[in-house]
Amino acid sequence: MSRFRLSRLAHADLRRILSASSERWGNEGRRRYEAALAAAMRRVAGDPDCPTSRGRDELRRGVRSFHVRHALTADSATRVRRPVHVLYYRVVEPGLVEIVRVLHERVEPSQHLGD
Repeated sequence: MSRFRLSRLAHADLRRILSASSERWGNEGRRRYEAALAAAMRRVAGDPDCPTSRGRDELRRGVRSFHVRHALTADSATRVRRPVHVLYYRVVEPGLVEIVRVLHERVEPSQHLGD
């Protein structure tokens, strides 16, 4: 079974994202977005090289990106109209993925992912 862990920065990113979701969409919107983010993290942990991910060696060696929209399902628990975040992650060891950052799709990742 594949696992994932969050970097300190990714953990802070998620706190900010979920706080903003709660303020903007209420507790139910926050819960759904949290479920969508968790589904995306499980997806990259289970298949780090999935076809909907991209290698991002130009940012940092071994880093890949995955837009949360690619993890959405018909499940009402994760129903989000238009997710706007991208996971940046790397394989740490076989079976373990580290989520390095969770950034808004409009953010320039090179400003937030350095060596």
